[in-house]
Amino acid sequence: MATSTTPAGNRPRSKADRAYEYIKEQIDAGKFEPHDRVLAGPLAATLGMSGVPIREAIQRLAAEGILSIEHNVGARVAVFDGQAYRDGMEALAVMDGVATALAAGQISTADLKRAEAYNDQIIALLDDFDPVQYSALNAEFHATLYSKCPNARILELVRHEWQKFANLRDPALNVDEVRARATVVEHQKILELIRTEASSAEIEQAARHHVLASLQARTEVQSQLLNTESV
Repeated sequence: MATSTTPAGNRPRSKADRAYEYIKEQIDAGKFEPHDRVLAGPLAATLGMSGVPIREAIQRLAAEGILSIEHNVGARVAVFDGQAYRDGMEALAVMDGVATALAAGQISTADLKRAEAYNDQIIALLDDFDPVQYSALNAEFHATLYSKCPNARILELVRHEWQKFANLRDPALNVDEVRARATVVEHQKILELIRTEASSAEIEQAARHHVLASLQARTEVQSQLLNTESV
């Protein structure tokens, strides 16, 4: 009989893995809303396991920014306040810019075509705009590029930051059609810089400014990082 494995590796799925996947699926499906408490006891009963793997899964989700742990309260579905959102977007801009620049030399023609295909799908959305589908395609576009980053630690950090925003469900922070139209142009610029073997500094700056432009469009706050050449 084949052994069930986690998507990220070849080790068998543990009870904590199962609990992690279940809780995350419930959050993604809206069964847990922002601020809702996530209690180990009921989850353990639902999944037929002890509280130990549930608590391990909760800690893992908290480390990813999906849950927050509050003293004397426990785990809640995380919510970004204004400052936390701005801080997170600036961190994402820095990490994505550096990761994309480092990845550039490893990105193949096939990778560029795949990223361009995601961008084309975003363009196709513009006349009947769906912000949820846009966010998914945008994340795939960026992952196609930064996933080739040869620095394992930077790759881990940028994935962590993107994961935080993948679980953000605040309609007030959705990208609108106007920003999406600007995004596809910025995507094309990043791809052209990589295709023409531009300098790492140029690629890093374009990728970083792209994320910061989204921050400014969503919050009307201009990051000080827009005034720097590189980080």
